[in-house]
Amino acid sequence: MKQLGLFVCAMLLGCCAPGILASTMAGESLTAGKHPASDLKRPKICLVLSGGGARGAAHVGVLKVLEEYRVPVDCIAGTSMGSLVGAAFATGTSIEEMQRLLGGISTELLFKEKPPRQELSMRRKQDDYSILFTPEVGLGDGEVKVSKGLVSGVQLETVLRKLSKVKGFHDFDELPIPFRAVATDLVTGKAVVFSEGELANVMRASMSVPGAVAPAEFDGMILVDGMLTSNLPIQTARDEMGADIIIAVNVGTPLLKREDLNGILGVTNQMLSILTEQNVQASLATLQPGDILISPELGNFSTGDFDHLPQIAPLGEVAAREVAAQLKHLSLPPAEYAALRQRQSTQVVADLRPVDEVRFEPLARVNPETLQGLMETKAGQPIDQETLDQDMRRLYGTDDIEHVNYRFLEEPGKRVLAVNAVEKNWGPDYLRLGLGLSSDFSGDAFFNLLGSYRQTWLNSLGAEWRNDVQLGHTSGLYSEFYQPLSAQGTFFVAPHAEIERRTADLYQDDDRIASYEITSTRAGVDVGSNFKRYGELRLGMLGGTLKPQLDTGPQSLSPGEGSIAQGAFTSRLILDQLDSVHFPRSGWRAGGHLFNSNSSLGADDEYTKWDVEGNAVYSFGNHTFNFALKAGGKLGNDPLPRYDQFQWGGFLQQSGYSTGQLAGEELQYGRMMYYHRILPGSMFEGAYSGFSLEAGRIGNPLVPGNTEDWLKSASVFIASDSPLGPVYLGYGRAQDGNSSFYFYLGRPF
Repeated sequence: MKQLGLFVCAMLLGCCAPGILASTMAGESLTAGKHPASDLKRPKICLVLSGGGARGAAHVGVLKVLEEYRVPVDCIAGTSMGSLVGAAFATGTSIEEMQRLLGGISTELLFKEKPPRQELSMRRKQDDYSILFTPEVGLGDGEVKVSKGLVSGVQLETVLRKLSKVKGFHDFDELPIPFRAVATDLVTGKAVVFSEGELANVMRASMSVPGAVAPAEFDGMILVDGMLTSNLPIQTARDEMGADIIIAVNVGTPLLKREDLNGILGVTNQMLSILTEQNVQASLATLQPGDILISPELGNFSTGDFDHLPQIAPLGEVAAREVAAQLKHLSLPPAEYAALRQRQSTQVVADLRPVDEVRFEPLARVNPETLQGLMETKAGQPIDQETLDQDMRRLYGTDDIEHVNYRFLEEPGKRVLAVNAVEKNWGPDYLRLGLGLSSDFSGDAFFNLLGSYRQTWLNSLGAEWRNDVQLGHTSGLYSEFYQPLSAQGTFFVAPHAEIERRTADLYQDDDRIASYEITSTRAGVDVGSNFKRYGELRLGMLGGTLKPQLDTGPQSLSPGEGSIAQGAFTSRLILDQLDSVHFPRSGWRAGGHLFNSNSSLGADDEYTKWDVEGNAVYSFGNHTFNFALKAGGKLGNDPLPRYDQFQWGGFLQQSGYSTGQLAGEELQYGRMMYYHRILPGSMFEGAYSGFSLEAGRIGNPLVPGNTEDWLKSASVFIASDSPLGPVYLGYGRAQDGNSSFYFYLGRPF
């Protein structure tokens, strides 16, 4: 009775000496010969982990010390980064595994926005080969609309799925360690406590920093980071989880000093920090005498230091050891603690029973049949978690969806997979801009400005009308109406038209002897087929006119004043599984094009031109080898006309030569490129240095007397991804002595 009285006094009234209570919890007898306290029902200990961005890595160090001192953790409540670490531990992830995971996490991994490029639709992949660089903005109802965050959080969610050992939808009380995560309802301003769900979705909602990560949507709620309302959720642990003792770990960011309040970003961050600090202080005021507070000293590490997580984690260990005396009083005997951790390490088996229905939440524009056709998870088949995760990334890859998550519903007589695909609030009409610059530092400098306006979901089958305007070295207006013939989009028809003006130079050996301005007007129609996300085949016909005019050079090289009628049957095949276009590190790409100029379609010249290309990329750590081949020529006896021969030369296209210096009827080219990553990226792909070895040949040259021999070239370069696109600075030299420096903003090849 004496022991029970002391326990009740300490827990309910908080009036007894902490040392006496701690001794009781540690399993030590109050007096010799008494039963150890471990024979009694011990108090429930709950770990409360605060948000703090990258600073939350210190939670892992705290967990390491708790395990070392055999402190039982009976429940966990976390916010933001605290929910990430808490969910990992609650689902059975060991400290060693968490430390390895921290070493593999970076800003780039968490916040590089796009899902794996291989999962994107072919239409979106092809945008990567243009000079477009800005994010999309929406145009409609006289308004310019933008995304709710710099990133959508889909990539963040993909990483979070790897951190949890429990996949799928779960009641969080049934996890190895009961768990709660806290987010904030952006409409009501109140805290939302998750007691069930798909862990990656829940962690992502809890970590949705306003303005940086787009809000998550659940059951009609718009959710952002829980730091705004409950960054240290002590009351959640006490009131909802029944905690008797709280171990609270606060890694929140301190307020900025006056000299650091520079610019709108500094002021905005300070406002968020003030809101967070206010609710943290309110939570700390509820701590009771038996509770323990751990506040790691994290110095200048900021919330965004995700590239330094392994350095932050040990600081939590240091802070936990500073309260070692208090923690050791909670220690369990070795055998009892080992049995507890054994139970908590038991794997939770996900419910992989087949679903009877795959259902999409109501959609305003996007046809759910189109989305369902992209999913490999089908009704009547057992759930495969990896396949379901890939399905979610694939739905996001359509570029119509702002965010996507799912849940399982148990309805009378059936089990339903409910997919919540949130359409872009700034759609369905989008504007993007592009910029391309290049110079060889010897007088040739080019620029192009591009504006692309895309209208989507013009009908239930997903029709899209795209109009591009480009000004600069190549100027033009391009329009295409893309009409799928079914909701699945396997087959399509695409009428198109263009007006274009470009310049072309003619060289005799190293001397430019003429420049031409070529104006073309063409219209046509393609029919085609999509091979899901792997490729696209098009067959079509076109007609129009082409008018070349001599700009500079002797009159003897003038093509005349007349226009040339064009009419042709065309075919094009593209297969694309590169992980990136700018700096690929894995994957492959192949393509081919056939152009049959035919008098039956009104063409003045009859000929058939073909070209094929291939690309394969392999990486070993930060070392990448990129192999490329390209070839082209004529089919049959009809020669290629002067206006449609191959033009080649320039950086990474026979480096050392001027852009377009080589021209002729036949082209063979091969390139081996090596590059090494010298700086990691965050939102972008980082910086690289490398070199290329190239060999090529132009057969039957346009200018008689120009060489038909194999040409050998090499280049060295440094390059970096940037908000405006890839930037290259390089030097190329050919075996015959041609050489040039190059600068490119935009994709050079």
